[in-house]
Amino acid sequence: MSQSASTLPPIETLFDPNSKAYSENPTPQCLAMAARGPLVWYAPWQAWIMTQMPDIMDCWKREYLSSDFYDWEFAPPRPTEENWNKFEKALVGHSLLADPDHHRLVRRITSPAFSRNVVENIQRQIEPHVKRLFDDIGTPESFDYITEIAEHIPFISITAMVGIPEKYWPEMKRVTQTFTETWNPTISEERRLRAQEHSNKAIDILQVVIAERRENPQEGDFLSALLKIEAENDSFNEWDVITLILALIGAGADTTLIAQQWSVYALLKNPDQIPAALESADAFSNAFSEISRWSGNSKMGFARYAPSDMQLLGQDVKKGQMVLMMPHLKDHDPSYFDSPEKLDVKRKFEPDVLFGYGPRFCIGAALAKRQLYLTLGEMFKRFPNISLAEEPERDLEDHNAVVFKRLILNTNLK
Repeated sequence: MSQSASTLPPIETLFDPNSKAYSENPTPQCLAMAARGPLVWYAPWQAWIMTQMPDIMDCWKREYLSSDFYDWEFAPPRPTEENWNKFEKALVGHSLLADPDHHRLVRRITSPAFSRNVVENIQRQIEPHVKRLFDDIGTPESFDYITEIAEHIPFISITAMVGIPEKYWPEMKRVTQTFTETWNPTISEERRLRAQEHSNKAIDILQVVIAERRENPQEGDFLSALLKIEAENDSFNEWDVITLILALIGAGADTTLIAQQWSVYALLKNPDQIPAALESADAFSNAFSEISRWSGNSKMGFARYAPSDMQLLGQDVKKGQMVLMMPHLKDHDPSYFDSPEKLDVKRKFEPDVLFGYGPRFCIGAALAKRQLYLTLGEMFKRFPNISLAEEPERDLEDHNAVVFKRLILNTNLK
């Protein structure tokens, strides 16, 4: 940096992800944050921001910061074991985030449940429900993709993946809509506890479905694959199965909705990229990484917490302080990407860190991308000349990403 820290303007005057300017063009603000230093204190969030990819990848790999939400200085008190409800037993007692050793074990022994064959079988289960969504739309002149399609996909995916009978769908739908609120202390305590109660009811349902599936296992079914793993591994039990499913709900609910709307928007803004993006499931896997990079919709990044007072990247970090790893700061940096303003679905990512890196790479990444590929393929098959009806207005209220208030599409069938 050419200026001393004392003469630089406060970073919050240059970086505000909740601003209209950021929603319309995040590049200047992201570059300003990255240029400030490898670890920057951001007072509005009471958090440190880790800005540089080598440092972020090293943190992912070595896991020297805590992933346990209850280690955050502003988290609610950690519940004691004797007072755990079912939600807390799953998310505290069996948390994939809190225990790195157990997380590695779960990743290793459950990898068969995320095999290509299982993912393709899940796609076959999801496909009729996606087709039904488009059947219900019919052939209108226009429709809102968010309310008519995107908002339904997380629920469809989890119920089809686990094989939950339709009579339980209302309760499960509530948990897909509220799960991320269960650990968010910035909302009211009443709202957070209500979300936890929805999760408790969902766990009751999962236990019933698990018992039924033990009696009637199905070849290639995701839940049956997990139960087979449980039977062969003493260190993996029913609560690990439940926690894994809840983790997929938590990771997939908000992010799937965001990914759906930005994938549609990106491809319709760049229609020349559609054939290459949807050429195959593998082609779309890479295309989605490029869509996410190009869209610049991320705000916060990956949260970690200091397990003790420590020196980190030249800064004194106190125990319990949040450290946000923000790999998206590089996404429009010309020193990382050639022509970063251009959407190129064949762009190479080495490594691809969209879903994390190392031990914390998202185990549900393949499922997330496959459901997107399926939904977009169905839309463009039914409406080959579909287009944006208007430039969508950004919604500034979402805490984690830039989203749209609505996404109106013209079908252009006539």
